[in-house]
Amino acid sequence: MTAGKAQPDVLNGPFTTRQLLRLDEALRLADSSTGLTFSIYVGDLDEPARASAEKLHGQLADPPHSVLVAVSPNQRLLEIVTGGEARRRLPDRAAKLAALSMAAAFGGGDLAGGLVAGLAQLADHAGRA
Repeated sequence: MTAGKAQPDVLNGPFTTRQLLRLDEALRLADSSTGLTFSIYVGDLDEPARASAEKLHGQLADPPHSVLVAVSPNQRLLEIVTGGEARRRLPDRAAKLAALSMAAAFGGGDLAGGLVAGLAQLADHAGRA
């Protein structure tokens, strides 16, 4: 660490502290309002990307009730993976609409804002448990 840069390494990612707090709040709201578990992965995905995202989803604590939003900015990829129970409330059409909304924000350079908006859109569509 250099003088004046006493931040933990975890904060040296693509998000500012304020953005991380917004993302954390968006995840909490999505979880509490739907009863599902939402997760975000930001980083490179192995090829094929869909299979890589599905593998990450399978490692979550409760995959059937989980939704994973996997974003690879370097590869310009976005995958939304829903577990069996989550898919009943979030059909592919709803996930695609949220993905389009997120991609538009990402294209404008707003990774955190796109994720926050996408999570809200997914949670709104899933509704209450």
